[in-house]
Amino acid sequence: MTDGFMGPPWQLDWRVDALAALEALPAHARELVHTARAELVTVKDPYFRGIETAACLPGGIEVVPVRSSEPKGAHALFFDHGNGWLKYTFVPRVEDPQIVVEQLFWQGAEPPTESPAEP
Repeated sequence: MTDGFMGPPWQLDWRVDALAALEALPAHARELVHTARAELVTVKDPYFRGIETAACLPGGIEVVPVRSSEPKGAHALFFDHGNGWLKYTFVPRVEDPQIVVEQLFWQGAEPPTESPAEP
C-alpha cells in the first residue's frame, strides 16, 4: 500500500465481452489495440485533459469523451485512423486506480498478403 495517489502505469481491466471481442480480432488488429493500450496505461492522465495533452499520441490514435457534458465519464479511444475504438472509464481510487475497457469495436480491412498482379 502507498501513502498517496498512485500513477502510471495504470492497471487495465477488460469486461468479459470486450475481452472476447479483442481475442476475436485478426492478429494485426490485436496489435493495433495493444499499441493503443500501451499509450493509455502509461499516460499521466487517462482522460487527456488540458491543452495539447493528446499531442503525444501516435498517428491514428485519438481520445475523446463519449459525452462532452461528462468530461470525467466514459471516453473513446479511436485507433487505426478511426476504424476501431474502445470505450473506457478511469476509476481514480487512491489505493487501486484502474482503467476499465467496456467495449471494443474494429471495422478495418485485412492487410494485403500479396501485392496485386500487374496487368
